[in-house]
Amino acid sequence: MNLSIPPSINYLTGRIDAEDIIRKKTTLGALKGVFSDETKRARSAQDQIIYHVEMLPAQHAEGELNFGVSHIEPGLIGDEFHMTRGHIHQRKEQAEFYFGSQGEGLLLMQTEQGEVSIEKVFPGSVHHIPSFVAHRLINTGNTRLSALAVWPAIAGHNYDFLDEIGFKVRIFKSSSTFKVVHVDEVDQ
Repeated sequence: MNLSIPPSINYLTGRIDAEDIIRKKTTLGALKGVFSDETKRARSAQDQIIYHVEMLPAQHAEGELNFGVSHIEPGLIGDEFHMTRGHIHQRKEQAEFYFGSQGEGLLLMQTEQGEVSIEKVFPGSVHHIPSFVAHRLINTGNTRLSALAVWPAIAGHNYDFLDEIGFKVRIFKSSSTFKVVHVDEVDQ
C-alpha cells in the first residue's frame, strides 16, 4: 500500500500547497466595465493584478466538487475598492461556500430579481451562497483578502451577468470604512 500526501492549505494565508495548482491572474486591463469610474480604470496601470485565483485541478463530473482560493489585493479605483468581476453560475441552481482566510472585505450577493445582501468576510467567516444568486468579493481592508471556495463541478461561471443585469450596488471608501451606494446614485 502506498501512502500519498494530499494537497494542503495554509488557513492563515489561503495558499494551496500542491504540485498541480491552476493559477489565474486578473489584471485591471481585463476588468473593463467592472468599476464605476471607467476613465480612472482606463488611465491606471493595466497590468496591475487586482486579484488572482488558485485552485486544484478542475473536476467536471456530476457530483464532484471544485476547490479554490480567491486573493483580492488591496486598493482603490477612484473611491471604489478592488473586487472580483463577480458572476452567477451557468447552472444557476448550484450553490457555493466561501470561507474567509485572511484580510477583511465583503461578499456582495444579489438575486436575479435584484435583491441585495452583503456579508462581512474575515478570517474564519463562513458564507453560503444560495442557488440563483450572483456574487462578488470586495476587499475593504489594507491587506490581501483571501477566501476559500467550494462549488459543484457542474456549476460553471456566467460572467456575462454584468452585461445582462449587473450588480445594483457599489462599495466605496468612506471616512470611517465603506459606504454602500445604489448604482442609480453613482455619479458617472
